[in-house]
Amino acid sequence: MAKLRRVLMKPLVTSILLIVQTLMPVLPDMMETAPMLRSALIGLVAGQRSLTPLAVLAGAARDGLLPNAPRATALLSNPLIASGAVALAGLEMAGDKTESAPDRTVKRGLAVRVMTSAFAGAVLAPRGKGALGAATAVTAAIASAYAGLALRKKAMRAYGQVPTGAIEDAVVLAGGLAVTR
Repeated sequence: MAKLRRVLMKPLVTSILLIVQTLMPVLPDMMETAPMLRSALIGLVAGQRSLTPLAVLAGAARDGLLPNAPRATALLSNPLIASGAVALAGLEMAGDKTESAPDRTVKRGLAVRVMTSAFAGAVLAPRGKGALGAATAVTAAIASAYAGLALRKKAMRAYGQVPTGAIEDAVVLAGGLAVTR
């Protein structure tokens, strides 16, 4: 059964990575035409992994890619804060593969998603539109948390918790990086 899962998962992973690679060059053009798109997309990321938005924002801040958010850039560029954000995101990804991991839609999980998506959505919004960016990201995060949980549970029945979690991690991280670059 394990061998069958590996055989089935490889094409799925390859397909997902191909889709992400295809979309990455197109995203910058899409960002210009839809100003709140980055906020919405980072909300989708937060709906799946609550701490990944902070980690990818820290990387973007380090690379000088957040010109509309000088205070957030200063905060996220701090090595201690950036390292902490990355470490916590990694721990969340690792913890997600355990059987004792709570659903992302429990109250605490949703509360963290609301906070991180609001912050990230505001940071990625156009100048002067932080509140709208925050609201857009929060809406996307909540919807994404419920939709993602349903999809993950269905995939787990077929492929197991660890493989589906690893694929979800890869998609979420690639998506977060694409949105912040």
